[in-house]
Amino acid sequence: MSVRTATASAAVAALIGGCVLLPATQAQASGSHDAPAVYAHRGASAYAPENTLAAVDAARDLGIAWVENDVQLTRDGVAVVVHDTTLSRTTDAEEVFPGRAPWAVRDFTAAEIAELDAGSWFGARFAGARVPTLAQYLRRVERNRQKLLLEIKSPEAYPGIERETLRVLREEGWLDREHVGHRLVVQSFGAESVKNVHVQRPDVVTGFLGTPAVADLPAYAAFTDQINPSYTTIDSGYVAAVQRLKGAHGKPLRVNTWTVNDAATAAEVAGFGVDGIISDAPDTVRDAVR
Repeated sequence: MSVRTATASAAVAALIGGCVLLPATQAQASGSHDAPAVYAHRGASAYAPENTLAAVDAARDLGIAWVENDVQLTRDGVAVVVHDTTLSRTTDAEEVFPGRAPWAVRDFTAAEIAELDAGSWFGARFAGARVPTLAQYLRRVERNRQKLLLEIKSPEAYPGIERETLRVLREEGWLDREHVGHRLVVQSFGAESVKNVHVQRPDVVTGFLGTPAVADLPAYAAFTDQINPSYTTIDSGYVAAVQRLKGAHGKPLRVNTWTVNDAATAAEVAGFGVDGIISDAPDTVRDAVR
């Protein structure tokens, strides 16, 4: 048993008492012996405008299997893929729809959002890129034979977003055995949102975005399969403490950390034993931890 594992084991035992823990060798096997998986954050967003189909394709061209995205709902209830809760930073909404401040996603219809240029802000060659609907995004990821880490964004602003997201996933064929078993994770910063997904589709792999206290991890393990924290909030002891617990599907909890964009940090967090690293520049991370 390594010093890292022994220290984490003692800490977890002291804090959570009777919770079922995995043997140390199993916990280590969950991530620390293999190179971490690499996730293209909002697509390969260092190279193409975030959350666009171009960013999905950029990740494909780099050979990155996993892409991460964000889903929100329009005023008319359509699931669209965009990160910010406002449209100002990554589209020309202020020019196309002056007087509609603060240009919140939920204040615009899907048809209105489809008019916006979501690429010119990043570079002239991406002029005319659009904010994709979730259905359009899923079709592109499917065409590329990629995998999806899907974030439900600001769920408190969108009552029912979990149900609508799952509906679109189902209609697009993403809730069959292959996708659920190997190609899909649904995550959120909202614990209740993750719980809702788990209740509505217990077979779907889920992740919680954040860094819960070690003492609170058993409560999260009841409804999630991953704890996905910022890299600035973790160390090897925390990663080991997470991995020594079984998640909602009876497997070791995984740790995917974000957002790492340089080789030195990638190597450091890989040394912590994380299972995955989320990056705007996934090729840089992949080459650093290979």
